[in-house]
Amino acid sequence: MNSLHARQGALLGDRLQALAPARLKGMRRGLEKESLRAQPGGGLALTPHPAALGSALTHPSITTDFSESQVELVTAAHAGLSDGAEAALSELTQIHQFTYRAMKALGDEMLWVSSMPCGLPTDETIPIGRYGSSNVGRAKSVYRMGLGHRYGRRMQTISGIHYNWSLPGVSSEEYFSLIRNFRRHAFLLLYLFGASPAVCSSFVAGRQHELQALGSGTMYMPHGTSLRMGRLGYQSDAQASLKVSYNNLDGYGASLQDALTRPYPAYEAVGIQNPGGDYNQLATSLLQIENEFYGTIRPKRVIFPGERPLHALRERGVEYVEVRLMDLDPFVPVGIAADTMRFLDVFLLHCLLTDSPPDTPQEIAALARNQHRVAARGREPGLLLERGGQEVSLTQWGAELIAQCAPVAAALDAAQGGSSYADALRASEASLRQPETLPSARVLDAIVKDHGSSFVAFARAQSLATRQTLLDLPFSGEQQARFEELTRQSLAEQKTIEAADSMPFEIYRQQYVSAERLGIRSLAHAA
Repeated sequence: MNSLHARQGALLGDRLQALAPARLKGMRRGLEKESLRAQPGGGLALTPHPAALGSALTHPSITTDFSESQVELVTAAHAGLSDGAEAALSELTQIHQFTYRAMKALGDEMLWVSSMPCGLPTDETIPIGRYGSSNVGRAKSVYRMGLGHRYGRRMQTISGIHYNWSLPGVSSEEYFSLIRNFRRHAFLLLYLFGASPAVCSSFVAGRQHELQALGSGTMYMPHGTSLRMGRLGYQSDAQASLKVSYNNLDGYGASLQDALTRPYPAYEAVGIQNPGGDYNQLATSLLQIENEFYGTIRPKRVIFPGERPLHALRERGVEYVEVRLMDLDPFVPVGIAADTMRFLDVFLLHCLLTDSPPDTPQEIAALARNQHRVAARGREPGLLLERGGQEVSLTQWGAELIAQCAPVAAALDAAQGGSSYADALRASEASLRQPETLPSARVLDAIVKDHGSSFVAFARAQSLATRQTLLDLPFSGEQQARFEELTRQSLAEQKTIEAADSMPFEIYRQQYVSAERLGIRSLAHAA
């Protein structure tokens, strides 16, 4: 094993040396952060998306995710090593500042700082996102209606932070190589940054689960790291039947296309429309659209208006990856810290530069078991994971990975000056050895010691404190005016889209979900 490690280390060193500093400095990252709007008492806010935040359909930085009550804040992609992470965080902070100011003017709602939801009403009372009367806006709402029918609305209120990452000159083949390694090693991110070990009992009411009672109204896993990424989170029996391979773009595209075009009996039973003519879902296939596929990481490409994401990938290749397994950190005002972003940069570059053998159905199944094990029991002393048909301790495997990442951090620091990447790696190495310092352990400690074993009381207190922290930060009149202009522009743009629509919605829906839009290649071409 040691000789293999030595060989891998030498290969990694060669590949790092071949990377020009200019390419490293061209690394880009952007953030997308979901948060529920909550009432002062810790229940879900049932009010519409605030008009002061603009159109959720067209605003470039402020939209909604599944629910009308679930705000999503989006930054641009920022290039650069030292300044890229800071610039993305600075932009995310400013979007938060404007959002909190707009919400304050309307009342006393706050953004919920935990990935696991606040107190939830009955499932059908959770409001789905509304995007106006245009065909594209209606399609977004019908898609969400479909998610509610398929998985229940409660599951969709789970929130997280997505990390969009790219490096110049990386081919689609290399991005898929990165994705395979990321999936193999993702357990380390769940362990280090998982921050959802407990949940409000309302979330699991009437559902089967393995959680234990912590206090009145709170359920938890004693050694859990990220319930959001475990069996209670974004999981479904239907999607568990998907055996998506990440060996190349053609194979990935073929498996997604099958899921997007194959009718699924349980969803056929739901139907496209109900007897009254209201829409239940966009399609009866296993996936309505590409975004419904839940993965810890996705290959992505910016799409043209009206274009299907799979078509964009097939036509123009992978442009960046979207990391989807990060919990909101309730101890950090905007949900993610600069050091966490730097660790992700190192981790992703390591995944890109190390050998990445093809995945197999057996490995894919083992990775799913590892994910569930770490989500539910990650901090359990001596926890074993599956690797290459054998068992290995989480901490041993994690320590090996962090050691392999050291030259990557050194190369990034050499390209930018300073030691911030090596510092971020050292901090994670310390956390690996001291599980009590992990966010998941700190959350449980605070719940028990400071909040009477109540998850909602903890998250409510953190949300209130976070709101005050962000409202207290300086925010110039110029910044306020710039965001107000974005609000005005987005509302005007939505009206323009609505005015231009002439096609009946049913024809629009049929055309949008048609197989032709997915960029199917003919069999002759595929061969």
